[in-house]
Amino acid sequence: MHLENVAPCLVEPGDHDQLLTGLDSVETGENRWHHLDRGVRGSFVPLTWRTRAIDQPRPNDADRIERVRVSARHSAIIRARCLTSTLGPGVLTNAYGDLSREELEALHCWEAEDHVPRRPQMTDFRRRLRYHQAQWRESRGHPIGSQPIVPRKGKPSRPAGSRLPLDYAQDTGATFVTPGALEAAKARTSFVEPHQSFDHQRLWAELLWSSALAFNLFGDLVGDLALADRAVRTWWPDAPGTVSEVRFAHSPGRFDWAYLGSLREFAVAFVLDVGDGTQGILAVDVKYHEWAKPATAKPIGRPRQHEVAKRSGAFERGAVDAVDRTGLLVTSLEHLLLLSMLQHESGRWSWGRYVAVYPAGNSDLADAYGRYADLLTDTSTFSAVTIEALLDSDAHPRKTARALRERYVVA
Repeated sequence: MHLENVAPCLVEPGDHDQLLTGLDSVETGENRWHHLDRGVRGSFVPLTWRTRAIDQPRPNDADRIERVRVSARHSAIIRARCLTSTLGPGVLTNAYGDLSREELEALHCWEAEDHVPRRPQMTDFRRRLRYHQAQWRESRGHPIGSQPIVPRKGKPSRPAGSRLPLDYAQDTGATFVTPGALEAAKARTSFVEPHQSFDHQRLWAELLWSSALAFNLFGDLVGDLALADRAVRTWWPDAPGTVSEVRFAHSPGRFDWAYLGSLREFAVAFVLDVGDGTQGILAVDVKYHEWAKPATAKPIGRPRQHEVAKRSGAFERGAVDAVDRTGLLVTSLEHLLLLSMLQHESGRWSWGRYVAVYPAGNSDLADAYGRYADLLTDTSTFSAVTIEALLDSDAHPRKTARALRERYVVA
């Protein structure tokens, strides 16, 4: 299968996610990618959305799963009413300030892809993130990039405020905020895991790209395992053992039915030496500009997903089917991948947790992770934490935390 059909407009950062027709157990209507590698191809913060006390019985009504399924439609309306108002044509009002279309266009940040259907607050937030990245780029004196990332002779192109020119980005490493993050990105892109897909262009040139954010947040920990262990102790104090390795864009086995038989991967994986000959795994997903886009499960992967979910004992009855055709499916698949590692016949993995990292202002993801947690009977293997909470914990050196806030946190 060739991944060559590229849309003439910007493509959603993070959308590739290996959701490729005929390859993974998910179908989406999103555009396919090019310039990809084809290899042989008790949590840190409480789940504050859970209003029920830990020992309070769960509701035992037959339509509970259906209520979780439809809640997204109502939450979008509530968020729009409470947090967003329109003052006039092309003027956005939200918790992050007002931006006119003219202001966005002045920095080449007016993009149709930032629009989220029926979610005006998320549309505003995504535009603000793009504008923030363009401001960051200009404040550092970096040149503006383009759409497409590499213009082709005789083909139309245009400036893109949230991008860097690819050659410049690769020569300078400007998208990475520390030398350690840059070195981690270079190291990871120097090899290919089996069946891996990796978009090198956007890693270097797209300032909104979540993979680059993952390297920026955790890249310094690769070369300093003592620092990595202190950070994990700060963020997830109940994690056992010590950090022995930090991996990026990692899967234990793509297309391997001993796991989930899919192309899912973790943005970051902290491998833990538990001390008894087994290992633990903190599997981290990192999102920034993304929204909870609905996805449809492909039938081929469903039996294995049901099997892993049942063996884990972590899900409400009907939960695996409830996430289908919703914005919770990708989270579910990556959580199931983590659970499949704990069930692997080798017995290698004795402890694990899937952690979703996202910006505090991304109400779409906060809502999605809350609804997903409500589908679990046991949340010990799932948690969500904001970027801001990680930075406020003092696990990073102060200079690094300040640079990360300047780069990613919208005032």
